[in-house]
Amino acid sequence: MAIKWQDYIEEHKDVMLGKPVFKGTLLTVEHILRELGTGMSPDDLFDNYPKLKPEHVRAALQYAADVVAMDQVIFQ
Repeated sequence: MAIKWQDYIEEHKDVMLGKPVFKGTLLTVEHILRELGTGMSPDDLFDNYPKLKPEHVRAALQYAADVVAMDQVIFQ
């Protein structure tokens, strides 16, 4: 089932210096993407960050793809 990353990710200038975070957390999308990039498995992420769910990881990947593509408005 497809998800919309906008349902899971938000940014506010007064939270984590305005970096995108998973809603209801201080966990940045950047941090999770970097952890995945270093080879950390999603299961390891879930063990280390109990609030993180599989939907968050999928949302982070979709967000990253949209940022790279730059053919969609990220935040309005």
